[in-house]
Amino acid sequence: MSIVYRVKNNKIQNFKDLKIWQKGVELVEKIYKITKDFPKEEQYSLSMQIKRASVSIPSNIAEGFRRKHNKEYKQFLYIALGSCAELETQLIIANKLDYIKDGQQKELSILIDYICRMIMNLIKKL
Repeated sequence: MSIVYRVKNNKIQNFKDLKIWQKGVELVEKIYKITKDFPKEEQYSLSMQIKRASVSIPSNIAEGFRRKHNKEYKQFLYIALGSCAELETQLIIANKLDYIKDGQQKELSILIDYICRMIMNLIKKL
C-alpha cells in the first residue's frame, strides 16, 4: 500500500500522512491476521480486547490530529500510549495461553515499542 504525502509549507496536512499513524494501521493489520487463529471460545474475549486496543492506537492519533490544539492532541497521544501498554500486556497473556508464538509476540512487541517511541517523540515536539 502506497500513501501519497500531502505536505505543504513543511506541514503535514492530513493524519494519514503521519508515519506514526501508518505504522499504527500496519500493527492493526498484523493483529487481525494473528487473532484469526485464536480458539473460537476467545472470539469475543481476549481476541476482541486485543483488536480494540490495536485499533485504538491509530484512531487516537487521528482524532488528536484533527483537534488542532496541541494540548488536546497530546492527550490523545497519551491515550494511544496507554493502548500500546494494554495491547502489549494482552499479547503477553495470549502468548502464555499459547494463542500466539514467541516469535509473533516478539515481532509485535518490537513494532509496538517503535510506535511508542514515535508517539513520545511527537509529544515532545508539540
